[in-house]
Amino acid sequence: MTAARATIAVKRVYEEPQDSDGIRVLVDRLWPRGLTKDQARVDAWPRELAPSNELRKWFPAHSEERAEFRKRYLSEFKAASAAKAFEQLHKLLDTSSRVTLLFASKNAEYNNATVLKELIVGESLKRKKPRTARQRSVGGSRK
Repeated sequence: MTAARATIAVKRVYEEPQDSDGIRVLVDRLWPRGLTKDQARVDAWPRELAPSNELRKWFPAHSEERAEFRKRYLSEFKAASAAKAFEQLHKLLDTSSRVTLLFASKNAEYNNATVLKELIVGESLKRKKPRTARQRSVGGSRK
């Protein structure tokens, strides 16, 4: 799986949908207030990718603790349902030229969608060829 083929955008769900958004994926646990499904034009809504209700309620009161939010949010991906939803998101990324992650938060600079995008982009950057057994033994024999 590689997310390198798709351009990933992050956008507030309340912004006007554009054709250039590509596949629109809502990554919040709750449906955005005041929006109909037609207005939101959401193509996928994997609720399991959203922060838990506990974390969703915790973050606004601790918005300066971004590193802690990120750590807690990413730890929630250990759950089987979140891992499966993340795998499905990768399939969308592999089959589309553009995917827009939608969020409802008023904090457009930092939220679960921005963390999710960082995770996906970071994954594709970290992919390296595995080291051979010989390379490991040579590197490990230095003292």
